[in-house]
Order: sequence, then structure tokens, then C-alpha cells
Amino acid sequence: MAVTRPIPADSQEFFQQIDLIIKSHSLRTSETLCKLLQYLAKHSIEHPDAPLKEYQIATEVCGRSASFDPQSDSTIRVQAGRLRQKLAEYYASEGARDPILVKLPKGSYHLVFEPRVAEQQPQLILPREIAVMPAMDEAPATSPWRITAILLAACLLVALTALTAVVWSRWQGRTAASPMNGQSATGPLAEFWRPFISGSESPWVIFSNAAFVGRPETGMRYYDARQDSRAKLYDHYTGVGEVLAVHALDEAIGSLGPKLRVKRGSLFSLDDASNTNLIFVGSPSENLSLLDVPGTHDFVFERVAVGARKGDLSVVNKHPKSGEAAAYLASPSTEPLTEDYAVVSLVPGVTPGRFAMILAGTTTFGTQGAVEFVTRADSVAQLLQEMPGSAQEMKPFEALVRVKIARGVPIETELVALRRR
Repeated sequence: MAVTRPIPADSQEFFQQIDLIIKSHSLRTSETLCKLLQYLAKHSIEHPDAPLKEYQIATEVCGRSASFDPQSDSTIRVQAGRLRQKLAEYYASEGARDPILVKLPKGSYHLVFEPRVAEQQPQLILPREIAVMPAMDEAPATSPWRITAILLAACLLVALTALTAVVWSRWQGRTAASPMNGQSATGPLAEFWRPFISGSESPWVIFSNAAFVGRPETGMRYYDARQDSRAKLYDHYTGVGEVLAVHALDEAIGSLGPKLRVKRGSLFSLDDASNTNLIFVGSPSENLSLLDVPGTHDFVFERVAVGARKGDLSVVNKHPKSGEAAAYLASPSTEPLTEDYAVVSLVPGVTPGRFAMILAGTTTFGTQGAVEFVTRADSVAQLLQEMPGSAQEMKPFEALVRVKIARGVPIETELVALRRR
């Protein structure tokens, strides 16, 4: 007969700490990591002596099938590494004063809860000739300038020691989280991003940086070359969704090996596309550099020409199938934004053998949702299942994704339609 171990009296505080972390800026935009953290916390608190296995997490949390093989699929290890980084980010910022520390030791899926120990100021141990000062009526054995020099040297030594520890810690964390060679990475994310991680050149991420005329005080709008002079161009702006999207891409692709190179769309040139792969973040209405590269054919961004939504950006379905709409729009601007649509597409690059990934919503939050869709192992695995034969070689495709939004945060993504090119 199984014996249920009583939950510790302080478990309520542990669950409250987990809730704080999930609601933080560091984690609340990642549904997968939130679910993983909740699962690990519940199991670690209620079953402290029962170790968790990758297979159990994959099937119970990530929705993987019973055929999941942890030896050939690194999905759970990658997600655990991301969660470990997010916990470090949280305690370095929002959780810097939290009384309870939550840790995920490397090589384990069992959370550790530790009380925060009050930090003490380091004590400087001085050389004996400084710590014991001579009497006033004795001739000093050490001159004032030498005392000052020794003090400065001791302070410098303490500072260098602390800096070395920080650099070593960050280097160790980065090394542990990222495989040395993207070609050897496994799992759905590695399979999906293979064209961008297998080459010698790091991919460029080109994010939207739209031009505006006017001023915030009097009203602003997109720059229109047909009616505005360059002299009226006030500034370039990037949406918050694009900023968070670039961060998510850096974490996901960085965990597979290569480092990203980032450039705003207003500075993009075709020279950037000649010898490397590109990832475009943002719709063509803002990321105008998309107009210079091969684009999508089945799901195309267009402004509504007539009707109540005239002028709104939509995703037009050029070849709708049964049950599909001819066009998809975000929530009306007169209502709270709760839904948007985004395009996820892999298209041929400007030069042979190169690729471009397009990740774009009709709003900044739709764009963020598109990037989260391709940086989560569960949604990428679903997309790969819809594309037979992709395990051997990624082929160009176009996908339409629905993004559910709450209070300016993408909370759920869903694959609506898929086209192979």
C-alpha cells in the first residue's frame, strides 16, 4: 500500500513563491516554461523522494506521445536549461529581495527551495602593519603613502576576485546551456531551425523599425513616401512585441549553438542577405526590408480596402481551403486586443542555398506570438508533424497562426493553416 508523505508546513510559502515567479516579467510570456515550473514545483514539494524522469515530464507536461525517446530528443533538457536561465534572471531583477530561492540543479528535475541568507558586506583583512597602528609617541614603521598604496592594492584584489567569479559563473552557465555545435543538437527545435544553425555564418535577425511622421504631443502616423517629404520624418520606432521576440529568438537559437546578429530593418541592405540566412521579425507594413526579399504567396499582408475595417492590416488567404476564411484580422481597434493572426514562413533566400524566416503578426503582439510559436518545443513539434518528410530536410512553407492575447501579452498560439511550397 502506497504511503502518502505529508506536505511540509511551509509548502504554502513555496507555492506562493512559484506563483510570484510565474507572474513575473521573466516568465509570464512563456506558457510552456510556466507549466513546467508548476509541474516541477508540485512534484518536488509533494513527492520529495521521487525523482522525475524526462519521459514523465515529456508525456505529462509537454504532450509528447508514449513513443518519446529522451536519448534522441533533447526537448526536456533544452526546456530545463531555459527555465534555469529564467530563474537566474528573475532573482537578479524582480526577485532580488524574495525570502525564498528556487533552484533547479543541473542534471536534476527536482526543485530546491532555500531561504535567502542575508548578504553581509565583505570584510577587508589588512596586512598586520596596517591593522596594528603604532602608538602616537613611537616613530611610524610605515609611511602614510605606503599605507595608502597597500589599502588600494587590497581593495583592487577584492574587486578583481569578485569580477572573476561573476565572469566564470556566467561563462559556465552559457557553456552548459548551449551545445558547442548546432549541427549535433537534437529535438524539435533543432530540427526546425537546422537551416539556421548548421552553417558557419550566424543568422541575421532583422526587426521592424518603422518610420513615423509627427510628434507624440500632436499625433503620429506611419511615414508615407507618396505624400510625406523626408524632412517630415520624425523618428523610427519598434514595438514591444518585436523587442521581446528578439530576446526569445536569442535564447532559443543560442541554446542550439550559434549566436544571433541583430539589425534594425531601417539599416538593412541586400549585402546582409548575400552570404547568410535571415530572420525577419515584424510585418511588411513596418519591416519594410521585407519588400526587398522573396515573400509569401499564400498568406499575404494587405490593408482592407473597403468597409468598417478599411485601412486595417489583414492576412489575406490567397488560396482558401474548405473551412478557411478569405482574410484574417486582429480584434477591432475600438475593442480590447484579444486576438491576432500571424504568418510563420520559411522562404528561399536572395541567393541560392540561403533561407529567410518570416515571423510577423498584424500587430506587435501577434509578431511576439509568432516568435513564441517557433521557439517552443511543443508547438514546433506540432508544426513538424503537419509537414511529412521534414525530418530529413526543412522545405519552404507558409503557416497561419492564431494568437490569443490578454492585457498585451500573448497567452496562447494555435496553428490555423499550413501550405508547403
